[in-house]
Amino acid sequence: MTTKVPEREFSLRIRQVRDSLAEQAADAAVWFDATSIEYVSGFHHVQTERPVVLALTDERIEITVPRLEVERVEENPRIDAVHSYFDYPGGEPIATAVEMLDGLGVDSVLADADGAPGVMGYEGPPLSNFVDVDDQGWVSEMREAKTDVEVDLIRESAKWANLAHRYLADYTEPGAHPITVSQRASTDASRAMLDALGSEYAVRMRGEGPVHAGYISAEETALPHGHTPNSRLERGDVLVTGATANLDGYYSELERTMFVGEVSDEQAHYFDIMLESQDVAFDAMGPGVPLSHVDQAVWDYLEEQGVTDLARHHVGHNIGLGGHEPPYIDRGAEGEMKPGHVYTIEPGIYTETEGYRHSDTVAITEDGLDFLTFYPRDLESNVIRE
Repeated sequence: MTTKVPEREFSLRIRQVRDSLAEQAADAAVWFDATSIEYVSGFHHVQTERPVVLALTDERIEITVPRLEVERVEENPRIDAVHSYFDYPGGEPIATAVEMLDGLGVDSVLADADGAPGVMGYEGPPLSNFVDVDDQGWVSEMREAKTDVEVDLIRESAKWANLAHRYLADYTEPGAHPITVSQRASTDASRAMLDALGSEYAVRMRGEGPVHAGYISAEETALPHGHTPNSRLERGDVLVTGATANLDGYYSELERTMFVGEVSDEQAHYFDIMLESQDVAFDAMGPGVPLSHVDQAVWDYLEEQGVTDLARHHVGHNIGLGGHEPPYIDRGAEGEMKPGHVYTIEPGIYTETEGYRHSDTVAITEDGLDFLTFYPRDLESNVIRE
């Protein structure tokens, strides 16, 4: 059972980045993106108006943070020095980062951006005002294919998502409020996970549990990104569920189309088309398969069924530290599936009143597929009976 990213993973990542840097003329690699900083160094933080800047040379890793992050980052064994400014806008984050680079003897960098992202009101100067900057996307490329450790973390996430989804189904009944059911299922699954893993769980949350399950219902399901309605469940409602768990920053995705009580013939018809479209995607997937081929295969099937007008999105996306990561399974996508890619497979169809979508998390292996989520997909298993 894998519950944390081990030190050897970070050593491998840092070595890969340094190998890439050695092939370039720049003195250092720099990151402003919170997820990239976490991937390289293991320091995770919330990206706010306060920039964090990570710098890596052939010998050292140093970081610039706001004062409020100093104690957290000082514990990181991979970071050689911490530089800080008090806050923003009173402090000077980029000036502090430039001082850090000067101390490293850096005149030119390869960066993931020319300055910190403009979130939560941040407005700062570009880094290129002070040093030569060219772009690099090494971490984004590295994150596409997961290592065995990363796949195992996503697999562990899927296990707890499955438990949360089981609670979700067990607690659902006519007259229940979706918010209450979601909170109860999420809390109970989180408690079970924390009790089972104990000190092996890497702390990632602030005031909420590591497992989440919930759903949208009734007419909101007709919207792929619908909201949970403020209305109690009724017999005949369609539910589109979602469950996931955070394992040291890694996520899985489990979604099901469920029904409260009896299922009409029309609902069963659309459910069957949705389920078959997911099977078409599974059959089309594999190492070396073009991404566009999988999405096209599903589109061709939906076209045969005469329901392309009910499609609203592509088949799926890579997943890991981010809920959505490239590559994307899309007819316009370039590239192919490779071992280590982990995809959500979630073709959906949406009528004027209801939506139908399962999502399963699947890893590409050397010789096929590895299904990480495992909640039942068939119709009968997804009907809430009284």
